Amino acid sequence: MHLGDEFARLFPELALPWQAAAVPDPHLLVLNAPLAAELGLDPAWLAGPDGLGLVTGTVVPEGATPVAQGYAGHQFGGYVPRLGDGRALLMGELTDRAGRRRDLHLKGSGPTPFARGGDGLAAIGPMLREYVISEAMHALGVRSTRALAVTATGATVLRETPLPGAVLARVADSHLRVGSFQYAAQRDARQPESALVRRLADFAIARHHRQAADAPAPYLALFDAVVAAQASLVAQWMLVGFVHGVMNTDNMTIAGETIDYGPCAFLEAYDRDTVFSSIDAGGRYRYGNQPAVAQWNLARFAETLLALFDDDGDAAVQVAMEHLNAFGPRFDAAWLAGMRTKLGVDDDLPDQQTKELAEDVLDLLQRHQVDYTGFFRALGAAARGDDTAVRALFDDAAGFDQWARRWRALNPDAAAMDRVNPIYIPRNHLVEQALSAGVEGDLGPVQRLLEAVTDPYRARDGLQRYAEAAPPEFGPYRTFCGT
Repeated sequence: MHLGDEFARLFPELALPWQAAAVPDPHLLVLNAPLAAELGLDPAWLAGPDGLGLVTGTVVPEGATPVAQGYAGHQFGGYVPRLGDGRALLMGELTDRAGRRRDLHLKGSGPTPFARGGDGLAAIGPMLREYVISEAMHALGVRSTRALAVTATGATVLRETPLPGAVLARVADSHLRVGSFQYAAQRDARQPESALVRRLADFAIARHHRQAADAPAPYLALFDAVVAAQASLVAQWMLVGFVHGVMNTDNMTIAGETIDYGPCAFLEAYDRDTVFSSIDAGGRYRYGNQPAVAQWNLARFAETLLALFDDDGDAAVQVAMEHLNAFGPRFDAAWLAGMRTKLGVDDDLPDQQTKELAEDVLDLLQRHQVDYTGFFRALGAAARGDDTAVRALFDDAAGFDQWARRWRALNPDAAAMDRVNPIYIPRNHLVEQALSAGVEGDLGPVQRLLEAVTDPYRARDGLQRYAEAAPPEFGPYRTFCGT
């Protein structure tokens, strides 16, 4: 196989050549055979010695240059000038069967000079979590990094207790982040002749947003493209009830993919203030705040590009603000379009009427603590005339009945609703059950959960429990970064 080393060659300032840690006893836990085929890789080869070496970083194909990428980032609002891949390696770039360049990246491959005292390793549970949730997001139509494989290493990882170690191999359009530009900007401040931000912007245009190259102001067009991509992405998160949990600027990609599934989870009872991350004490990254945080992160991206917008600093700031302000309308348009489909109403329903209809029903869900995913799927049955299931979700259905009369007057399309409102998501109690079993060596629950969530819209016998909300005894849910 061939792995390109384009990023390593073009950006030595951001790419530290490095070798993955030795793996005592590697064996595959899960392998994404359809993705492997998409990448032109033989699943049988990946399960063999050389393939295991590739997905753990211990066998480097000829001509490849694995690197730990350097980047900075705002973490929970505080700037950290040097972060980087502390436990990860970019193995190189693949060209898939469609001719698209994609990164092959490892997570948990051992400490690098960016590790900041960490062990650089990963445990089986968090790596299986990223596999399950990223593949579920892909199946839901949300742009995301993809999981190729999780490989047990045979090593022990020390967290609160000793845990079995693993490496995740994932695929992305690239791992270029807002934090990459922040790192480049601070380097340019010391060494302006390096023009690192400009070179990185040219790379981003060529790799991700080619239409910007022909614009009268290419770098402003690049910024517009990233704003549009992130507005669409975060609208998708909100529509499926996904909470990222750690929306730092180093976790926002220029390509517009969801990345780094650490303390993430899906809503069950609808609540705009839902926080799952154990370290988000102030609720900065709560569900309802995700659009605002995305726009804040994009402001940090704009700051790195100001010198490319205009030689006059004040003029550059003014134009950056004008274009940043497009995020709100873009997000609103994407969210309203998604809500029209979730509610089954016509595309030409006026924005204000759509907004009122959607916000009114979400207020009802919040007030009654109704399961978000279950509600919208049951609403499809109500559009066919059977509202038994959806009314049963409310302690008192009078408010719903009143709202439903307005909604039914719009002749909702049940078939369209079923195409976008999933039956199965990675429900938190099922994820925890599957991960606990996987850590103990039983991968059956993980495979069954994947069977459900990678085909989320089609009801199947035997999978009823995957559509049910968590039992009351599951209690409040908290997730952890796994580092």
